[in-house]
Formats: sequence, structure tokens, C-alpha cells
Amino acid sequence: MNIIKTAIPDVLIIEPQVFGDARGFFYESYNRKVLQGKTGLDKTFVQDNHSRSEQNVLRGLHYQIQQPQGKLVRVVRGAVFDAAVDIRKSSPTFGRWVGVELSAENRRQMWIPEGFAHGFLVLSDYAEFLYKTTDYWAPQYERTIIWNDPDIAIRWPLTKKPILSEKDSKGISLKEAECFE
Repeated sequence: MNIIKTAIPDVLIIEPQVFGDARGFFYESYNRKVLQGKTGLDKTFVQDNHSRSEQNVLRGLHYQIQQPQGKLVRVVRGAVFDAAVDIRKSSPTFGRWVGVELSAENRRQMWIPEGFAHGFLVLSDYAEFLYKTTDYWAPQYERTIIWNDPDIAIRWPLTKKPILSEKDSKGISLKEAECFE
């Protein structure tokens, strides 16, 4: 496993060691002991989620103000541009974002800690997106920051207008959002 630091030190890109031959490939997508040894993270994941989305679907920017979720995210079909925004007011990187392409081909994962808003844009015809969470989904605490907030200024690799859910189209600005201390 290779760990790549991002511009926000708490967000990590994880590249698994892949063993391949003419028959196909094998890799460990998650190993708690190895992840802890390489990063110091000792997280218990309580929920696995799997979503499928069509090209140009943009989901996010989501977070839970209570029962915050750390997320270990990856793509098993297709490709997405994945973004994490630091919404911890006490952080030196508050309001900054990092983004990376995750795909079935590159097999990269991204660790997004609690205290971050998260979203992704589907780049391929469709994508299947998997993520492990450190706490359960709690819709009463879910919040959405608008995907195109000019103060955050995520550089989404858009080729046309994104496809949004009603909830995501009604997201609010970071200035108006409940954030973490």
C-alpha cells in the first residue's frame, strides 16, 4: 500500500499493491492493520455504501453535522472526480479543497476524515462508487453545501451542466453552513 499526502494533510490518497497476471488481478482494498501502520489511522468502519451514477451526475457536497462520518472511498467501475472540503473552523485549511480522479483503472482510494464535506462528479459513461463510513447515515444531521460555491471554488472538470438531485441543487454556501469547530 502506498500513501500519498495531499495539500490538506488529513486527506490521503491510498494506492493498493496490485498483484496481476494473465488471469486477472488481486488486491486488498482494505486492511485495518496495514492502514494503521502506514498512516496511524485506527478507524472502525460501520457501514459500506455502493452507488451507481450516470455521466455528469454530481453528488455533494455532503456531510453530517452530528455523527460525522469519515469516509474511505473508491470506484470499481468507471471514473469520478472526487473532492473533499475542509469545514473545520479551527483548521488552517478551513474552506480549502482537494480533488483527485478515482477510477476502476487506477484503483486509488481517498480517505476523507470527519469534519469534511464530500462530493464527486462522474467522468465516465457511468460509475460505481463504494465507500466505508465511520458512523451511520443520519439524515436528520445531513447537510449540503452547494457544489459551485465561489468561496470554495472547486475546479470540477465539467464538460456540460452537471446533473444534480433536488437536495444538491438546494445546497447552501459555506458562509451559511453549519461547520465543525
